[in-house]
Amino acid sequence: MAEIEFIDQTLRDGHQSWWGMRMQAGHVLPVAREIDRAGYRVVDVTGSSMFEVLVRYCREDPWAGLDLIAAALPRCRLRAGARANAIVGFSLNPNSLLELWIRTLARHGIGSFWIYDCLFNVDQMRWMCGVVHDAGAEVVPSIMYGLSPVHTDEFFADKARQLATFDGVSTIYVEDAPGVLTPERARTLWPALKEAAGGVPLEMHCHNTTGLAPLNYLIGVEAGISIMHTASRPLANGPSLPSTEAMLDNVHRLGHATNIDEGVLPPIAEHFKFVAEREGYPVGVPNEYFNFNYDHQLPGGMTGTLKNQLAQYNMTHRLQEVLEECAVVRQELGYPVSATPFSQLIGIQSVLNIVTGDRYSIVPDEVIIYALGHLGPFAAPLDENAKDRILHSQRGKEFANWEPPQPSLKELRHEYGENLSDEELLLRALIPGPDVDAMQPPRTDYPRFDAAPPNLLHDLITSTKANYLHVERPDFTLTLRR
Repeated sequence: MAEIEFIDQTLRDGHQSWWGMRMQAGHVLPVAREIDRAGYRVVDVTGSSMFEVLVRYCREDPWAGLDLIAAALPRCRLRAGARANAIVGFSLNPNSLLELWIRTLARHGIGSFWIYDCLFNVDQMRWMCGVVHDAGAEVVPSIMYGLSPVHTDEFFADKARQLATFDGVSTIYVEDAPGVLTPERARTLWPALKEAAGGVPLEMHCHNTTGLAPLNYLIGVEAGISIMHTASRPLANGPSLPSTEAMLDNVHRLGHATNIDEGVLPPIAEHFKFVAEREGYPVGVPNEYFNFNYDHQLPGGMTGTLKNQLAQYNMTHRLQEVLEECAVVRQELGYPVSATPFSQLIGIQSVLNIVTGDRYSIVPDEVIIYALGHLGPFAAPLDENAKDRILHSQRGKEFANWEPPQPSLKELRHEYGENLSDEELLLRALIPGPDVDAMQPPRTDYPRFDAAPPNLLHDLITSTKANYLHVERPDFTLTLRR
């Protein structure tokens, strides 16, 4: 029997899937000791989109937060992810900034990087992984899975074969972001990838959108794959990953061994359940199975984004139409794998097509840049009618001779500030300046679930059906009405 290793996604993809990336350093610190002792192969802790959310919406300094987490997890190998051609946003960033991003994260304790590109621009991925290798970190190039006539087992095996030749490659990470891998396909895909990768181990990262990810993991174990990504139960399942708790039980019952200390898992779960309740965030639950997921192939978190976009036009009742449109737009755009940035580009274009009633009459700049081939090689040719509408629009013509800018670090410092630290330069180059100005140090006094003072107001509200609540002290008065 095999020894199965676990990569923890609680601190990255778990809350990215369920909490809109709102987990802050203070939420983690109370159970850092348990996480550090759990025995994970790697703990994935951050990514560029998380940095943006922490600055713009949580007003927290993400570099200081990362330092706190790294100091609290001294025994863990920490991981961050990055697109091969961008950091923040859905378009492109210059290579000078990409290299600075990797090297600066490595200085802050990140010892492992997964690098991905949904269009499989292998040359750019190789360059980015070379930067990771030069920075002294673990190199983990990634295969992003999706369904289409061109995304065959042979297609993915060919990519695995190429990624396995990268300098310093440690493992190859295989992600099913939309959660559309079926057990039938897993029985052919996993062996094909394992053979193509040669001796390079594979990691399984499957979102549990249809509830089938645990079974796909076990099929992978049968095929000889021994690394799986999971999350603590309050941040698992649904659009997230399978729970660590369930997969441990599954692999143990099949006779496999692990290095996980199961005794620390309950307090980790209890704490993040406590954080969810305290902050008003959802707790992970399994999704119902819908065949429709295999048509639109959007990651689970995108549904909420589309609802918010439709709400701006008072059209939330048209969500089903938008999802149907997503399947058509993805086909017209050459079947890009539906993960960042393409899940967002497909979703935004579909919303615009529905609310305007005139398909491709409004096209985001990022879709134009994609249609011009700047984001990488197309998996399949674009639909000629859609391509014509995109590129022959007024905005499309303005981009006809556009080339991605490649400013040097010296030029970027001249633009944003000659004396900025690397950390601040990255933030100011990627995030609006006023948001950077407003960020604060992370709070470090967040209570632990088993040491928090009672929340009397919460208990009063949830334990009564009264329509009126009045609390009065000499220096404080509060009145609530349902």
